[in-house]
Amino acid sequence: MRARIRTARKAMVVAAVASLGAGLLAGCADDGGSDGSGSSDGAGKGKTTITLGLFGTMGFKEAGLYAEYEKLNPKIKIAENVVERNENYYPALLNHLTTNSGLQDVQAVEVGNIAEIVNTQAAKLEDLSKVSGVNKSNWLEWKWQQATTKDGQTIGLGTDVGPMAICYRTDMFKQAGLPTDPAEVAKLWAGDWSKLVATGERYQKKAPKGTTFMDSPGGLLNAILSSEEEKFYDSSGKVIYKSNPAVKNAFDLTAEAAEKKLLGAQTQFQPAWDQTIANNKFAAMACPPWMLGYIKGKSQPDAKGKWNVAVAPKSGNWGGSFLSVPKSGKNVEEAKKLVAWLTAPEQQAKLFKVQGSFPSAQAAYDSPEVTGAKNDMTGDAPIGKIFSEAAKQIPVQVIGPKDQIIQQGLTDNGVILVTKGKSAEEAWKTATKTIDNNLDQ
Repeated sequence: MRARIRTARKAMVVAAVASLGAGLLAGCADDGGSDGSGSSDGAGKGKTTITLGLFGTMGFKEAGLYAEYEKLNPKIKIAENVVERNENYYPALLNHLTTNSGLQDVQAVEVGNIAEIVNTQAAKLEDLSKVSGVNKSNWLEWKWQQATTKDGQTIGLGTDVGPMAICYRTDMFKQAGLPTDPAEVAKLWAGDWSKLVATGERYQKKAPKGTTFMDSPGGLLNAILSSEEEKFYDSSGKVIYKSNPAVKNAFDLTAEAAEKKLLGAQTQFQPAWDQTIANNKFAAMACPPWMLGYIKGKSQPDAKGKWNVAVAPKSGNWGGSFLSVPKSGKNVEEAKKLVAWLTAPEQQAKLFKVQGSFPSAQAAYDSPEVTGAKNDMTGDAPIGKIFSEAAKQIPVQVIGPKDQIIQQGLTDNGVILVTKGKSAEEAWKTATKTIDNNLDQ
C-alpha cells in the first residue's frame, strides 16, 4: 500500500500517488522497473553490488535512499530487481527459499506472507535483531513481533504499516446532516463498528442522490477484521475462521450494511470501483495512509480538499512489508548493514515524506516529516498525528499462512454477494465452501 505500495490484497498491487507535503503519498504497490541484474559494470566496477528483490513500488529508489547510501558508502552499488505484483513475486520467493538458491542479497516480504516465512523459512534467513544499530524499541511492538520466531529470531525488519482510519467527504456528510469536524465525526462511532453502520443509516436517509455511505463490502469487512487480535488462525496455527465469533460477527455486520444498501456493490481496486471514486458515489471508506494517494489518483480535480480523516471505531492495520537477508546471499554482511539503514527511523521518515509509506518505526513519529504531514485531498487535516496514534493502538494480530486466501473468499465470494440479492446466510455458505476448497489445494 507498501502501501509500497502494500496488504491485505489488491491494494498491495495497485499504484497510488498523491501529494504529501513536498512529496508524494503512495498506495500499496504497483509497477516497478528493474534497476539492474545485480552484476557490476561501468560505474559499478570494483564495487560490491547489493541486490534487492522487491515487489511493487517500495519507494527506496524514488525517495533517493539508494543514492544517499551509495554516497555514504562509496564502495557499495545497489541494484533492485522488481516484480510488479506480489502475487507473482511471492511464489517465486518461496520456491527460492525452499531450494535455498536464486536469492537476492535482500528480499522483501509482504505482511500477508510473513507468518508463512517465519514458520517455514526462518532457518534460511539472518537474525536481524543482532545487527549493529538495530534497536527493537524503535519499532511498533506488534510489527516487530510479526517477523519474530518463537525462539526470538527476527528475520525481517519492518518498513511501512497501514494504520486504519475512516476517510470521509465533508461535503456529503454536511448534505446528509452529519457533523464534519473530525473529532465530532469520530464520536459518532467511537469504539464500536456497529455505530459506524448506524451512522450510515443516518447518512442514507438524507444522502445526496445516487450515493452510498461507504464504498464497498470488502472495505468494511477488512477494516473490522483488521482490528481483531485473532481472526482466521489461533496462536497455535489452527484455522479458526469458521468458529471464531469475531469473524462471523464482522461478516454479519457487513452483510447487514449491504442489505440496507449502505455500501457500494463493487469490488475494491477494480475499474468499476475506481469509477465510484471519480464520480463521487460514496461518502466514506476505510482508509490507511496510502489510500489517500489512491483516492487522489482516481478523483476528479474538484474533489481536492473535500476529504477529511477521522479516527476509526477501533485501530487496525492494512498493509506493510519487511526486508529480510537470506543466509545464502553473496553479500550477507553488507546486506544486513543496508537493511538496518533503510529501515532506521530517519530513513522511514524520509520515505513517508516522499512516497507516503507510513513508518513502522514509532521512533519516526515525532519527526517533522510525520508531524507536519499534509495531503492535497484532506487539506490541513493533521494526518500524521491521526495515523501515528492509530498505529500505536493496533493489536498484535495472529497472522496465518493463508490469511489472504481466507480474506479474499470472505469478500469476493461472500459479502459482495449480499449486494447482488443473496442472503447473509447464503453468502456465508458460498464463502466458506470456496475458502475450504482453496485451503485443501
